[in-house]
Amino acid sequence: METADRAQPGSPGQDRDLAAATRVLRLESEGLIALAAALDSGFSRLLDMLAAATGRITVTGMGKAGHVARKIAATLSSTGTPAQFVHPGEASHGDLGMIAPGDAVLVLSNSGDTAELSDIIAYARRFAIPLAAMTRSAGSALAEAADVAIILPQVPEACPMGLAPTTSTTMMLALGDAVAIALLDRKGFSAQDFRVLHPGGSLGRKLLRVADIMHGAEELPLCPPETPMAEAILVMTNRRFGCVGIAGADGRLQGIITDGDLRRHMAKGLLDLRAADVMTDSPMTIRGQALAAEALGVMNGVRNTRPVTSLFVVEDGRPVGILHIHDCLRAGVV
Repeated sequence: METADRAQPGSPGQDRDLAAATRVLRLESEGLIALAAALDSGFSRLLDMLAAATGRITVTGMGKAGHVARKIAATLSSTGTPAQFVHPGEASHGDLGMIAPGDAVLVLSNSGDTAELSDIIAYARRFAIPLAAMTRSAGSALAEAADVAIILPQVPEACPMGLAPTTSTTMMLALGDAVAIALLDRKGFSAQDFRVLHPGGSLGRKLLRVADIMHGAEELPLCPPETPMAEAILVMTNRRFGCVGIAGADGRLQGIITDGDLRRHMAKGLLDLRAADVMTDSPMTIRGQALAAEALGVMNGVRNTRPVTSLFVVEDGRPVGILHIHDCLRAGVV
């Protein structure tokens, strides 16, 4: 059986491939530009409606629009706006019960006259549930029924036959992102809020705070400046962080003694000295609200400082915790 050869670089086949891809990307990007230009006060009304919902945002659509709706629901949920996807076919067979008073419904449909959406639209109208639409047809049944309708611009689909949903679904997807991010901005949704909703995976690890993984005040290796070195070494050994912090009467961190400091003073009658005689002044510290990744960078010497294995966590100069490099590694911060 013969098989078609792969297009070789510079061959007519490859030229056709690149031309097709370029055409799709150009048409879809033109669709996004047209969408951005067409947005008006209706977008703010849509945000007002969704932000006023005390329950969930139900996002729905059929076919390709349904796949986009599922992604929009996921993006809304991950950015602080509780949302769910309800398949219109399943809605007609009991899943309408997932939509409750206090919710809002966002319906995606290119034509606005998709038959499978009729039950969910009728349900929203019957029970006075706020209804929003994304569609390309201002005169469609969906647009007429909706409290707020965002009308997508009439730009050609990237499909050469003008049939496969391509540009239209790209606009819907981007508009869903715009809605999610605008709501995020309204709510003042922070990186810390984002981390709470994304505890797993590399994203959650990147957003870990020092305070999340540090050892607390009860484990701090501390002693006053006048402490004899024999006692300071015992504190250092018992706490097992490889260091001991020197705190003054006001509780502020004055210095630190590490294994390196012990070695440097070994020939000077170490056990006859006080902690203040051995400590290194102005030790490196970190804030509890700093990202754990930042602390790891400090310990690795990325700020043109010497590498260390532990950092005292301070507030107003007073130690409130301690972070060891192994704590970062155990938490998956790399």
